[in-house]
Amino acid sequence: LLRALRRRWAAYKYRFVPWLALNLRRQRRTLRYVPERSQDKIISDEDVFETLLKTFKALFLNDFSRQADILALLPEVKCQYLELLTLEQKWSEVTSCNYGSQQVFSPEEVLLNTLGFAVGRDRSSLVSAGTGVFVTKGFVPKGTVVSMYPGTVYRKHEPIFFQSLGNPFIFRCIDGILIDGNDKGLSRSVYRSCRRRDQLGPFQMSDESWLTASPQNPLAVGQYVNNCSHEKAANVCYQEFDMPGHFPLELKQYLPNIVYNHDIESQLRCVVLVTLRDIKQGEELFSNYYTVV
Repeated sequence: LLRALRRRWAAYKYRFVPWLALNLRRQRRTLRYVPERSQDKIISDEDVFETLLKTFKALFLNDFSRQADILALLPEVKCQYLELLTLEQKWSEVTSCNYGSQQVFSPEEVLLNTLGFAVGRDRSSLVSAGTGVFVTKGFVPKGTVVSMYPGTVYRKHEPIFFQSLGNPFIFRCIDGILIDGNDKGLSRSVYRSCRRRDQLGPFQMSDESWLTASPQNPLAVGQYVNNCSHEKAANVCYQEFDMPGHFPLELKQYLPNIVYNHDIESQLRCVVLVTLRDIKQGEELFSNYYTVV
C-alpha cells in the first residue's frame, strides 16, 4: 500500500503548488528562468512553422500512394505534389540509379533525409527514469525543433480531473492551457474520440499513431523526454506554438494534437522541443520540467 501511495505521490507532486513552492530553491540546477513571458521562445514562430511544414510535406510525399482519397478532392494540391514528386524521383534516379516506382522510407528515415537527424524512444540513461528519447541518427544543431509534445489540448475551464489522476504526462502552458500526452487509459480514449469527431470525410485533422509504438510523425515523442538532473543538464526546452489557421489541410493528418472542445474558434496549441546546444547521435534529450517566468 505504501509503495502504491509513493508512486501516486511521485506522479502528482509536480502539480501540487505548495510542494513546488517549497522545492523551487532546492531545484535551481533543474530550473529554467525566463525574465519575461515574451522571451520564452528560443526560435521564432516562423522557424517552427517552416520546420513542421517541411517535415510534414516530406512525410506526405513519402505516403503519396496512400493519399488518393484526399488528392481526388484537392486537384490543385495534387498537381503541386506531383511536380515535387517528379523532381524528387528524378534526383533519386540520378543519385542512386533507381528507376521506376517511388521509393518508400520509414518515418524515421524521412526525418533523417529531411532534417538531418532521427529521434526515437529507448530506455533512459537515468536510473529508474523508464523511457527516454534519443537522437538515434545524425546531428542536431542548436536552435532546432527536435520533437513535439502530443496529446489532447484542454483550455482552463475544460474538465480534465479524471484524466489527470495518476497521470505524469500533463503539460501546463504559461497561459494555463493543458496538454495531456498520456498514450494509455482514459487519456488515450479521449484523444481517439476527439480525433474521430473532427474527421471530415477522408481528411484527418490529427494523427493518432503517436498512441502506438510506431508513430507516423516521428517527431511526436516529446512526452517521453525526461527532466534534467544535477548530473545531466538540459539540452532541449519546451516552446509553445499556436498553429496558424492557414496550415495546409492535407498535412493536418500528421499533427499529434487535437482540442478537447472544437466549438470554440481558436488556433491549435502545440508544444515543440527546441535544442539548447548541438546534440550528437546517441545522446539522450533532457528538458527542464519547470520554467520560472
